[in-house]
Amino acid sequence: MAIGWGNVTTTPARHDVSFVFDALRRWPDFESAELRAWDAADTLIVDAAAPLLAAADLAVIGDDYGALTLGALAAGASRVRVHQDSLAGERALRANGEGAYESLPLAPELVAGATLVLLKLPRSLDALNEIAALIAAHAAPTAVVIAGGRIKHMSLGMNEVLQRHFGTLDVSLARQKSRLLIARGPIAGPPVEPRSQLHDDVGLTVVATGGVFAGTGIDIGTRALIGELGRVKPFDSAIDLGCGTGILAALLKRARPEAHVLATDQSASAVASAILTMAANDLDVAVTQDDALSLQPSASVDLIVLNPPFHTGAAVDSRIALKLFEAAFHVLRPGGELWTVWNSHLSYRPALDRIVGSTAEISRNSKFTVTKSVARAN
Repeated sequence: MAIGWGNVTTTPARHDVSFVFDALRRWPDFESAELRAWDAADTLIVDAAAPLLAAADLAVIGDDYGALTLGALAAGASRVRVHQDSLAGERALRANGEGAYESLPLAPELVAGATLVLLKLPRSLDALNEIAALIAAHAAPTAVVIAGGRIKHMSLGMNEVLQRHFGTLDVSLARQKSRLLIARGPIAGPPVEPRSQLHDDVGLTVVATGGVFAGTGIDIGTRALIGELGRVKPFDSAIDLGCGTGILAALLKRARPEAHVLATDQSASAVASAILTMAANDLDVAVTQDDALSLQPSASVDLIVLNPPFHTGAAVDSRIALKLFEAAFHVLRPGGELWTVWNSHLSYRPALDRIVGSTAEISRNSKFTVTKSVARAN
């Protein structure tokens, strides 16, 4: 037994739901069969839950592309309440299979009275704390939480968070580089409130829920783009694409109060945080959950600002940025501008030239490059 992992339980027996997992695809990459939509942690969680599923009032949290939800239904669950922070994950679940599941926000109705919760462990301890507090406050007193992840992404801090909200915590033996944390005995307490931080240097209060990238901070890529916003030409409409807590959208609205500014992100945590940030700064900015501007009309916007993510899970994945560049080109008016910050080693400028239009380097250092792309006519 590894010291510090708590009480170690045996690994669960395998259950034959492989036919469900093997059919799953990620959204929107269904044409790429090599992009598997599940991992060994998903199978470990479903295997551990299988003996409990038939009688369980079940909630699933953090299901990447539907493996836990559809796997649980195949293994005997009659109904599932599910929350996925990512809109792409929700769409993947719907595309991967039908069944008796209901997508819900991360709110009391998701876990009210639940006797079993399956959880794909988030990377962020703040996110885990928010989720664990919600379960402990609203699930059944007899609730069991089966939380799993890849060992390389787990930490002893996860044990500490769960022990804060549950009376007992057991840890499974490893299987295929994955492990389970099994929590019982919920300890009800107050909800975890969003955090806020005043940044005097930009004159902005940033508010963050548990699961949002960078929390209440301003990441260095965003700071690089903020430093160049004074060079953006006047605009009547703007979008902060992948807005996170909404920092760029808020600053654009401050600079042009008469403009229509939209903050959009596919993450539910980000959208909730951006709404709170706008309220904290008394700014009239629209905020919406969307995946790659799918809800926006073509050729409708003067300006888009973008700090694209470059990871899918732990892997560097340039397709995310390329998808967002294509979305920006579709929504920008001819002559409209896309201002982008990206990690300098990724060398996105040729892709921006090809997808959006003529691209100029505005600033560059060893870590980040800021560019301006002028949208060509369609």
